Amino acid sequence: MNLNTAKINVKKKPQEVYLFLTDLKNFEKIMPENIDKFELVDAGFLFALKGMPTIKLKLIEKTPNNKIILGSTGSQFPFTLTINMEENNDNNTLVNFNFESTFNAMVKMMVKKPLQKFINTLSDNLEKLDE
Repeated sequence: MNLNTAKINVKKKPQEVYLFLTDLKNFEKIMPENIDKFELVDAGFLFALKGMPTIKLKLIEKTPNNKIILGSTGSQFPFTLTINMEENNDNNTLVNFNFESTFNAMVKMMVKKPLQKFINTLSDNLEKLDE
């Protein structure tokens, strides 16, 4: 399963966006309002939304000012969340989120809509940080 967000324009240089997102505690600032738990652990963080199980993500790969890849640590539902960044002009960065998994058809049907909403919220909240 592959889910993407539209590219958003963040009014910061790519280096600023990259530094903000590689400081994993900042993910709490872009989480949905219904977050129930957020905690930094090891080289990652765990979070839970109300009524959902706890998910732990770890930093897998980072390419300065260009890409950050987070991966789930649970083997039951393996997935990656990639954040792509590209310079738009002097002080702006285009950013999009990409979720990839190998969920079976049954799980995919149940989680596709909530996951798309989740990554859209991360994207929307990142875009609003400057407002």
